[in-house]
Amino acid sequence: MQRTTTIIVGLSFILALALIGTLARSPAEKQPVSKAPSAAPAVSSAPPSAAPAPALSAAELQLPEDVPSPPGFDLMPDGTKAPPLPDSAPQSVRFGVILYNYRGAQFAAPDARDKEEAKRRAEAVVADAKKDFAAAAAKGDRGSTADAGRIPRGILEPAVEYALFMLPKGEVYPQPIDTPRGFWVIRRVD
Repeated sequence: MQRTTTIIVGLSFILALALIGTLARSPAEKQPVSKAPSAAPAVSSAPPSAAPAPALSAAELQLPEDVPSPPGFDLMPDGTKAPPLPDSAPQSVRFGVILYNYRGAQFAAPDARDKEEAKRRAEAVVADAKKDFAAAAAKGDRGSTADAGRIPRGILEPAVEYALFMLPKGEVYPQPIDTPRGFWVIRRVD
């Protein structure tokens, strides 16, 4: 279960990086997509004879300001728009997540619960998560884990990213946050 979760989180991270790389390039820089997989795809506007581009830094992984977030996922649980992260926020954090997916969410089964039931379950687990996050994660849906690994800024939707990166180390966010993948109860590990 832990290995499967790690693989799923890793693949999601790689897909997110690929999407960010694609969105960050201007139309003139876009290259045709190769059908053959490569071990290390390079994003470069230089001609093929030039040296390969250096790896992207955490700051370069952030989405540009003009890229819209998915509708509704830029709102905090109280309904306000997620503010931008201050410069003092960390560049990356390790986190845990308890997932409650719902019908229509990414990766949810066709017979998944409705959105209101998922929200009720997520709200009910917050108090347990504050006491023992690992035990509470075991009650969540597939994909829930006490340690999902490290994630840099600019990958997650604005609301969940703001909540996660502004949490003190070891704390659980007091409310579930709606994401495209379902409701998340999050804990910042470090």
